[in-house]
Amino acid sequence: MTPSLLDSRFTRSMNVLLAFSAFSATQASEFISKSGLRPWVDVNTPKDLYNVTSSRGDTWELVFSDEFNVPGRDFSAGKDHVWTALELPDGVNAALEYYSINMTSTVTEPDGRGVFQIEAREEPNVTFTVFNAYTRPPSFQTYSMYYRAGMVQSWNKFCFQGGFVEVSAKLPGAVSASSGNPDLGNNKARVENIDYYPTWPGIWFMGNLGRALFTSSTNRMWPWSYDVCDDTSRTNQRISACDSNPGHGLNKNQGRGAPEIDLLEGGGVDVSTSIQIAPGMPDKFRMISPAGNEEGCFYGGNCKTVGANFPGIPTATYEKRGYKTWYQGLRYAPNTACQSESSEKQDADAVIASVKKGITDNTCSSLNVCPASHDGNSDLSLIDGKGTKHWGVNEAGGCMPRINGYMGSYLCDPDNTFSKCSDPLREGNTKSNVMDSFNYQMDALSANAGLPLAAYTGYMKYQLEWVTGRNGYVRWMIEGVPIYEIPAEAVENPPQDDANSNPKKLMLEEPMYVIFNVALSTSWGSKPPNPGKPCRGDGTNSKTNKICDAFPMYLKIDYIRIYQDTSKNSSMSVGCDPASHPTKQWIDDHLEWYEDSKNKVIEVRGGAPCQSNDDCTVSTVSVASIITGKCKNNKCVCTQNSWAGPRCTTALSDSGTGSTKGFGPSIVVAVVFGGVIILLLAFVIYKIIQKRNLRLLEQAYAYPKGATATDQQMEDLAASQTRSAGGDKQPV
Repeated sequence: MTPSLLDSRFTRSMNVLLAFSAFSATQASEFISKSGLRPWVDVNTPKDLYNVTSSRGDTWELVFSDEFNVPGRDFSAGKDHVWTALELPDGVNAALEYYSINMTSTVTEPDGRGVFQIEAREEPNVTFTVFNAYTRPPSFQTYSMYYRAGMVQSWNKFCFQGGFVEVSAKLPGAVSASSGNPDLGNNKARVENIDYYPTWPGIWFMGNLGRALFTSSTNRMWPWSYDVCDDTSRTNQRISACDSNPGHGLNKNQGRGAPEIDLLEGGGVDVSTSIQIAPGMPDKFRMISPAGNEEGCFYGGNCKTVGANFPGIPTATYEKRGYKTWYQGLRYAPNTACQSESSEKQDADAVIASVKKGITDNTCSSLNVCPASHDGNSDLSLIDGKGTKHWGVNEAGGCMPRINGYMGSYLCDPDNTFSKCSDPLREGNTKSNVMDSFNYQMDALSANAGLPLAAYTGYMKYQLEWVTGRNGYVRWMIEGVPIYEIPAEAVENPPQDDANSNPKKLMLEEPMYVIFNVALSTSWGSKPPNPGKPCRGDGTNSKTNKICDAFPMYLKIDYIRIYQDTSKNSSMSVGCDPASHPTKQWIDDHLEWYEDSKNKVIEVRGGAPCQSNDDCTVSTVSVASIITGKCKNNKCVCTQNSWAGPRCTTALSDSGTGSTKGFGPSIVVAVVFGGVIILLLAFVIYKIIQKRNLRLLEQAYAYPKGATATDQQMEDLAASQTRSAGGDKQPV
């Protein structure tokens, strides 16, 4: 090896060490563990599942997983590293259940798999007293419920911006042999008898600035996804782009909110997939309202009022407006996990020709007249631009998603007098002033797809692909087959009139947390017998008794895994408080909006499953091991107060708000110590290389009569070699 090659290797070694030192000193303070595990990846996830290929052909890496392999986990506040169960009544959507911590658990199934489960059970007369801001006057009210169920959230612990989510789940239903369910017998056949699926399971995501069921945190926050300063946002959006000095650690002139993505909401025989955003479209861009006493007819698509069933249908009726209606270019495809029905198979050419000619059928009663989605504005191009199958056409005869008749709600404070409020304050009533004034429309972009019986008798994979930005999209899949997709263009470039009066929303980009829950309700298609009363009523109905005997019912989750594009230019990230969308100081400064006496906000340090100490500690440099945690009883335990996170690999800020500086080496100390070690190591390497260079030169430049050069002469020769090389380095 020549001296120049040795010099080259020294330089390259130094470059690597200095680059690592610079990375340690400048990057975010969350690190991969010494064993190579990411902070939120379950040690029990098989390594051959660490990557996934996106629908666009890119390879994404596993950044979060929970295999639920450990039975008996405690989800009460401050106990679990990911999930927190709630103890409070469900106060939305005409709910019938009280959420309790003991309705959530992890168990081992007879086949050996570990699962998370939420139990929904009958319980006579669950009585509670809460403050109701919408009574007149606002007051504490006592209510009774007849069911108990559960909700867990990863709120303010694990959040993500974009990625591929896969959840293996079994949905609750009355499907035992004794239930009398007529659907039993063929797992691929679609379920049809809604009474036997009385619960409303949910797997969904929400922006971290709003904590689900804590209305003080969600008022004027849910489900905003808007970054424009105008009269609507200035009045109704709690954190608007109009504010140049918002404080609380927020970015100036940035509109913020808590939008929602529903991977699935069970609705009995259908599963609903949706995003929910605000502000919603003005009335002129919404569907034609049904006349007279036809209220709600659009849910079944049987309105007699022309144009009141589906957006854009009939074609001529909507063309008279002079601009498009509702969101454009949404994509629907059949759920092929269902058994194919020949009577529902469409011919793509016939459907496309009908749309081009103009649809005249108000109810889409003929097979090939309308897109199978019943969305007159839907995309009919080839799925992913290849193959022979078209979006919007049920060529397979599978369970076809159809546009949801529910398209959003109008939200108001209790003192609002606006006519679109569900219960406007009437003249003569006194204002309560219990909250800031607001009234705004929110939109739900939603599709309902049928399900096979297998969704209730076994585990199915529900997947979601979410990419932020103007070229982004949200795609829903079942068992890897796409069923619904919302391109960013539909959200960010909605139809406009001459006045450009339709708000342009943001494609979802807030850091979102994960929610699992099971609800029961009176206001949706899926509901228990005798809603609002004990399940069995007077006990004389045999069918009702069998359905009620099927309680408790369970939502079971085998696993959840989330993958992201981790390449350098990716917009995806993990964390609830990213610099692009901070949330921490806002939450810390308004903690009373996010907790109550039974649901305290308690930080959890450590807790991730582990197999060795290396799963629970970080090393800033290879020669300077900083022990930040240990594996005890297969669970990470942080040993330094300056380090937190599920694997004790998150360095707490020495001066950041909301974090207490602890004892033990902080990230600053670790980096400084590591830097000293690097300099010492560099000096040692340099002396070794210099010594080796001198010996090689001694062999190469022998003097006459076998004499050898002096040390000074050898150093002069070495210097002349470097100069003659011009400083250029050769590849090693």
